[in-house]
Parts: sequence; C-alpha cells; structure tokens
Amino acid sequence: MTLSFAQINAKQVQVMKLIKKTILITGGTSGIGMELADQLLQRGNTVIVTGRDIAKLETAQRKLPGLQAFQSDASDPNAIAKLYASVIEHFPDLDVLINNAGIMRNLNINGARDLNDVTREIEVNLSGPVRMVQQFLPHLKAREGALIVNVSSGLAFIPMAMSPVYCATKAALHSFTQCLRVQLEGTGVTVVELAPPGVETPLFRGEFAEEMKGQKGMDVTVLVKAAIAGIEAGKIEIRPGLSNVLKIMSRVAPQFMFKQLAKVGKQDPQPTLRAAR
Repeated sequence: MTLSFAQINAKQVQVMKLIKKTILITGGTSGIGMELADQLLQRGNTVIVTGRDIAKLETAQRKLPGLQAFQSDASDPNAIAKLYASVIEHFPDLDVLINNAGIMRNLNINGARDLNDVTREIEVNLSGPVRMVQQFLPHLKAREGALIVNVSSGLAFIPMAMSPVYCATKAALHSFTQCLRVQLEGTGVTVVELAPPGVETPLFRGEFAEEMKGQKGMDVTVLVKAAIAGIEAGKIEIRPGLSNVLKIMSRVAPQFMFKQLAKVGKQDPQPTLRAAR
C-alpha cells in the first residue's frame, strides 16, 4: 500500500531508545544543545557537540565530563565537510544527528543593512541543517536505527514580526523536514522535528531582554526531557508547551495569532542591532 504525504507525516515512527547511541549535536555549547548533551550523556550515550568558539567548547567539556567536541561552523560548507571526515574517522558508529545550531535576531528590515549580514540566519538556520543532512546522510543510511532531529521553532507555524528572517528559516526548516521524512521513507532513517517554544536560555535573556520582560520561557531542562520522551515514544513532530498552541492556532485562527505576536516588542524605527548568539 502506498502512503500519502499526509499519512506519512501523521503516523508515528518506530519507537527507539536514546541509550548507547553515538550522537552529534550542532551548536552544543549552550542553551538547548548543551542541555541535550547533558541529558543524553547521563543516559549512557556517546555525545559529540560542535561550536564555533573553541573556548566555549572547552568550557562545555569541563562541565560535562566525557563530552566530545569539534570546532565547526554550521554555516560553512567546507567546515561541514571537514567535520564529517573527522567525526566518522573517530566515531564510525555515529547514528544520530541533531541539527540544533541556530541564531535568532531582533531584526528590523526597515532601514539600511549589510546584504551579507541580513541573510546570516539563513546560512546558519536553514543552509546549515540542509548541508549537514546531505553530508551525513549516506553514512546514516548505512546505520541501523539512525535518527535525524531538526530543531525548528514554534515560530515556524506563526511568525513573530520582530524576527522576520529567523521565522522564515524555521518555517522553511519545518517544510524541509516534512519533505525529507517522505523521501527517506523505507531507508531506516527516522526524521523528527523538535519545535521549541521560547526557552530560558542566554538568547532569550540576551537578544530579547527588553521585549521579553515579564515573559517566562520554558525551562530548558523540561524542554529537553519532553524532547527525549517524545522521540522515544515515536513522535515525529514534538511541540512542547506554547509551540503546540501555535500549531493549532495556525490552523484555526492564524491572522489573529499573528497580530498578537506582532505586538510583542514593537520595534522603534531605528533599533540597535544586538549580537546574535
């Protein structure tokens, strides 16, 4: 029997246990990536993280004994190719790829902006995962019970106006993940999307400190526990907390919810661009 696109995306995948796996997490030196590394290490997995900043990688290794680390830029195709060669050489049993690296900026397009800088989120958040999948897929297809997890966002379902490029990348990653799942049907590679809501991370309290005053994000420990539980339960789309609300509202009242999100952090005509994570 041939399954339709909708049927494939509605069903649950084969249940798997995240125990004694070899797992690569991009962007694993802080926030969600760091917490994923911590909890997955505690479950007896071999965990490898990547990051651009060698000092942050070393700090992460001191905090999490047993953590493996590689310096790599998720937006650089040459760095991805080098990462693949190094990881497969040292960890040939790699069977889980978690595309977590990402940046989110409070970005007002209404003004002059460097043409290279304005697409930075596209290179990291979208091109990065697409390239990582393309690079690692032949190896993962040869591994029994392989898993790809793409970390999108609740804002993939309804965008927030003050982060237009970020929201566009996450909507695109959501779409890419759905298509990837269909194309990999029958290969043995499971494809899961984790769509977090706002989470209490350095980004949430840095880039959006003013806009999120009085707002409380989900505890990162709670988020990661929900993510692991969802994967092990066979869910293909994990939407904790507000993310599930946004998915539902994207179907029943998208314009209403979009207008509500547009009120968050109403931008000045010429805001100061803050540093991305």
